Amino acid sequence: MKIYHGSIDKVDKPELRKSNRTLDYGSGFYATTSFKQAEDWVSRRMNENVVTRGYVNTFELDESALQRLNCLIFKSPTEEWVDFVMQNRTQKGFTHSYDIVYGPVANDRVYAAFALYEGGLLNKQQLIAELKTYKLIDQYLFHTEAALQAITFIEAKEVGK
Repeated sequence: MKIYHGSIDKVDKPELRKSNRTLDYGSGFYATTSFKQAEDWVSRRMNENVVTRGYVNTFELDESALQRLNCLIFKSPTEEWVDFVMQNRTQKGFTHSYDIVYGPVANDRVYAAFALYEGGLLNKQQLIAELKTYKLIDQYLFHTEAALQAITFIEAKEVGK
């Protein structure tokens, strides 16, 4: 299966990176099955970094790795997914032992709904019901070196302004 990683750099050798901000599934290497999602991410990064080009890096995911590695899979927004995302975002120093985490990506609209939940304006069931009305894009987090072995670089397509 092809997956995509948007960056202002060509990424032919993915690395596990710690972020300076909280992320949905923790630190590591993120990718998606949506070329458009990766391309949109590149565009945002280019604007933030005032650069004129970036790349959608394409990888092949060895799907058999999902059977042999320690994976956490969320096929849709669930209470467990909300709890996991909230732990990663709000508990300083939170970590987990999964090699790969897969599930919905929290884009800007999802962040807004999560903010209402965090502020107590939505309960967990209302948040999930709201999120299920959105067309959610997926994301993979490759959290360990073993997980990175499950992906192979194919190409980097340049994205310009």
